[in-house]
Amino acid sequence: MRVLMVTAGSWGDVAPYLGLGLRLRADGHEVALATHARFGEPVRAYGLEFRPLPTDPLRQLNSAGGRELASAATAQAELTRGLRLVRSFLPHLAEGMWEAAQQGTDVLLTSALADPLCGPIAEALRVPRLGAYLQPIAPTGAFAPLALGGRRSLGPYGNLWAARALRSLTSHAFAPAVIRLRRRLGLPHRACGAAGRAPRSRTIHHGFSPRVVSPPRDWPAHLKVCGYWWPPRPAGWRPDRRLVEFLRAGPAPVFVGFGSFVAADATRLAALVMEALRIAGLRGVVQAGWSGLHAQGNDMLAVSEVPHDWLFPRMAAVVHHAGAGTTAAGLRAGVPAVPVPGQLDEHFWAARLVALGSAPTRIPYQRLTAPRLACALRRAVDDPAFRARTGHIAARLADEDGAAPVLSVLEKGEW
Repeated sequence: MRVLMVTAGSWGDVAPYLGLGLRLRADGHEVALATHARFGEPVRAYGLEFRPLPTDPLRQLNSAGGRELASAATAQAELTRGLRLVRSFLPHLAEGMWEAAQQGTDVLLTSALADPLCGPIAEALRVPRLGAYLQPIAPTGAFAPLALGGRRSLGPYGNLWAARALRSLTSHAFAPAVIRLRRRLGLPHRACGAAGRAPRSRTIHHGFSPRVVSPPRDWPAHLKVCGYWWPPRPAGWRPDRRLVEFLRAGPAPVFVGFGSFVAADATRLAALVMEALRIAGLRGVVQAGWSGLHAQGNDMLAVSEVPHDWLFPRMAAVVHHAGAGTTAAGLRAGVPAVPVPGQLDEHFWAARLVALGSAPTRIPYQRLTAPRLACALRRAVDDPAFRARTGHIAARLADEDGAAPVLSVLEKGEW
């Protein structure tokens, strides 16, 4: 079967689909991944077919709209600016997805962001479409919607109402691009409010562990939580000699990295991180990420991209932006965390780390200070309970096979 996976966003929105795609390919399927051109090289390196999508997520985050999103101080501001930013490039994405799907597709596997645009494409090509989400975005009373997650629960009824309102708002943000795409494909017009919504009975798989986020009791049966789709380590990768020597030269350091989060003032952030490490008396491995952080000093080492599955088990703790993928990698490694969420679903995953007992606290990026980060790091490193609880989670994650439910649906044709 020719499977086309479609995703858009940062590297964290792409890497899990490499792991899933390799499993599908090993099971005999022909697998292609449609995503941004900047990720083409790693996709091809693993032997998956690559189909490029327009727009560059890093350029978007470095734009005026991206900087506004990074500096948002409230959930409402984040949501408003995030939807405005997404809406600006949806028409280009829609055209790219249509071109990718025409190159041979028997079934579409789509991320949450790509799903509304892939609906008309699947309809036009008359192929099934399955959701393959990395976040729990379906309405539930169990927790607040991700755009508000980690701030405060509104109670079961309030959470459900807020999630439905947010879904309606998101649907209307997608509507112009979806309507334009339907017209382009010669499909009948649909009401604006339903343009971005998924059919109620369509199977949607979620690529995170039920041990991290239990399936809400009010979710219908077609919403399935499968387990993580672990990204593969780059073929032939070897650690840099400087990194190996640094790790051998002293006690286990802490990792500090903010992934795809683009700080408005990377110089200030780097200085804050270095000061926090000095206050805490800890060694640090600081990853540049999309903010381009740089650290210098005898007890600090700046690195570029290093596979988390190799690096994190060697750390005393990890400080990160609480993206879904980095959160998962820290739990898999059994290492305590200090999450510093900056925007949108990062607040949700940061709150989950605290609730699971893997992190002593979460520090929203807008309230990050060197003394606060140093204090949290000392708690994470000094209290063995955080490592013990995270290690217990890691042992349970090792038994999961998140790709198996997706393979089963493809084999049985249960669309």
